[in-house]
Amino acid sequence: MVIAETPRLRIRHLTAADSAFTCRLLNEPSFIENIADRGVRSELDAMHYLAEGPIKSYQQHGYGLFIVENCQCQTPLGFCGLLFRDYLQETDIGFAFLPQFWGKGYAFEAASAVMHFGYDKLKLKRIVGLTSAGNMASVKVLNRLGLQFEKMVQMQPSAEYVQLYS
Repeated sequence: MVIAETPRLRIRHLTAADSAFTCRLLNEPSFIENIADRGVRSELDAMHYLAEGPIKSYQQHGYGLFIVENCQCQTPLGFCGLLFRDYLQETDIGFAFLPQFWGKGYAFEAASAVMHFGYDKLKLKRIVGLTSAGNMASVKVLNRLGLQFEKMVQMQPSAEYVQLYS
């Protein structure tokens, strides 16, 4: 299901058919360093990740991570979506793209469209951004989206603190 389109991008629900791309993106060193190691090492792992993550989130919350594709050729570029964070009781805008697609404005373009979807279609009251302090590229995107640093939060009791933007 397509949730948004921009002149360059199509943003849609992830399906099991996206498992190869999911495996590739989740194993990018930049994804592991800036987001997390999800332990996805095969297409089968990716199918399980999709079923228990984004697809389950669509059913529970009406949103989740989405795949971002080039409109012209349907080449997958990355993920962008809304993630409900139980421990914060907040909805977070998240994005990750393959390195060859960095610096082209895709993260901002996709995140803008996804935030519009969240506020206008889903009627969310607040969307925050979470990022590690050293991830300046993500901080730049969050600032361009109009989000400003609010506070430091822990993702889990034993986890490192991350920056919350609102």
